[in-house]
Order: sequence, then C-alpha cells, then structure tokens
Amino acid sequence: MYVSDWMMKKVITVDVDDSISDAVSLMKDNKIKHLPVLQQGNLRGIISDRDIKEYSPSKATVLDIYELHYLLAKTKMKEIMRTGLITTGSNTPVEEAAMTMMDHDIGCLPVVDQGRLAGIVTRRDIYRALVDITGVRHGGHRVDVLLEDRSGSIKEVADVIRKHGFSLRSILTSYEGVKEGFRNVVIRTAGDGNYMSLKGALEKAYKIVQVRKG
Repeated sequence: MYVSDWMMKKVITVDVDDSISDAVSLMKDNKIKHLPVLQQGNLRGIISDRDIKEYSPSKATVLDIYELHYLLAKTKMKEIMRTGLITTGSNTPVEEAAMTMMDHDIGCLPVVDQGRLAGIVTRRDIYRALVDITGVRHGGHRVDVLLEDRSGSIKEVADVIRKHGFSLRSILTSYEGVKEGFRNVVIRTAGDGNYMSLKGALEKAYKIVQVRKG
C-alpha cells in the first residue's frame, strides 16, 4: 500500500498573502488541522492549528479583543508558516510515510510529485491505513505469538490455524521488545473454525501465546 492509496487528493490550501483569519475559517469549515501554503501554485510552507494557537495567545496578553481580531486579519501566512518542509511522494510506501512522521514528530506530510502538490497525508490517514491493514474492522480472532526468527516459523503457526478451520486475514510482525533471535507475530483470522480447539492447540505448541476471541 502506498501514500497514494490514503492521501487526501483534494487539498485545501492558502496563499502566502492570506491572513490568519482566512486560515482559521478554512480549518473550521473543512474540519482540518493543516493547510499547505502556496505561492503562485508552488508549495512554500505549511500552517497548522497549533501554529495559530501558539501565535495568538502571545499577542492576546497585550491586546484587547478588537485589536486581536485586527491583528489576525492583518497577519499573513508567510509571517508564521513553517518552512523547510518535509514532504513525501505518492509512490512512497505508507509505512515509510508513517515512520517519517514519527521520527520528525509531525502531524502531516505534503505529497509532492514532480514538484507539484498532489495531496496531503495526515496522522488520521495513517490510522485508517493501520485499521485496514490489520483487518480489525472485519473481526476475527487475534493470535499473538512469540516465534523463533527463522524461515518457516510463521508458516508453522499458520498451518495450525488452518487446521482448525480458519484462514488468515492479516499477519504483522515486530522485533520491538523481544530478545534477539525471536519476533512477535500477530495474526488475525477469518472464517468459522473451532475457536476453543485452536486456542488449546496453540497454547500447547507455543510457550508465549495469547489468543483473543474476536
């Protein structure tokens, strides 16, 4: 799965000469938290609701409400937008985009193809991708098992699952928090097999396993 599968293709943007008031209205009307900032169609920066909140209180301490509204209507995007943007491409694997957002502690990535803004991917889009990839919305039982990190170890547990009348909906693997030579594997099942017999067989075959009924 790629960024193109999850990004918002219809991007709401502002111009470098638009005001903070313009940005606030767009965010409220469209229920969004980030706005790419353009200049003559080219991406120049980005503004978030957090940027606006951080800018406004510092001014509010010395201004009355009328002066504050005037300031927000006068202050332009180019004065407070974030530059030095981190972007991604539509053909980037979605997990790489998620890693970039996590490593840089950012809430979105503008998607740029051939120098033009093609979309935007946000944390919410990453959450949607995770829900879809795991298949959690479709139910099924969840098998969490610690396996040796060797060829065929996943097939062995998958064979046990199939033997008890289930198919595989998704398989995820992680090395986080486990000792070297092992990996944690999470399998979500599909089908109407025998849950109790599957649970018993897995608990007999593996020392560390949890089977959660879906």
